[in-house]
Amino acid sequence: MPNFLTRAERAVLATAAERLIPATDSHPGATALGVVDYIDGMLGAFLVDPPRIWAGGPFSGRNGGDATFEAFSPLGHLEELAWRTRIEGSLGIAQRERLGPVTGWQQDYRDGIASLGTDFCDCDNREQDVRLSALSEFKQLLYVHACEGAYGAPEYGGNRDLAGWNAIQFPGDVQPRGYTDAEVSGRE
Repeated sequence: MPNFLTRAERAVLATAAERLIPATDSHPGATALGVVDYIDGMLGAFLVDPPRIWAGGPFSGRNGGDATFEAFSPLGHLEELAWRTRIEGSLGIAQRERLGPVTGWQQDYRDGIASLGTDFCDCDNREQDVRLSALSEFKQLLYVHACEGAYGAPEYGGNRDLAGWNAIQFPGDVQPRGYTDAEVSGRE
């Protein structure tokens, strides 16, 4: 999967995400869970076709059914417009600026990572926390996406080896319960 972020940006982001979801005795932490891979994949969703927005379905193959989550679904015109605006921003494109200019997540991450500083990885934990807290909007955005990466479906790039689900004792994608594969797939 192509990367949107540079190696240096990924390093700063990994350190910041680990401050928000740290490794403990009972939890692997953001780094081990692949949170940066998830975020980078989301920011670069349109670098591949189809875009990595909607995992296919209806099954992952982890608990029955054919493994079809990994085949991402194409987007409709309005879905693409909405997701490109959310991720890339409006970029001066009239169709994306019906309600005014929009700064996308790509720019939010580039700005946030730059504001943390190139020396962020070398700072002590206290200084890292101070810098993150000074960027409250970025910290909130990163926390939401870090949680998605840590505990979401692994097809999106995070939750490596289902370790996030295991850490919180979540059984994962076991639905639909009580139906056979054939019934859910409409083959019966």
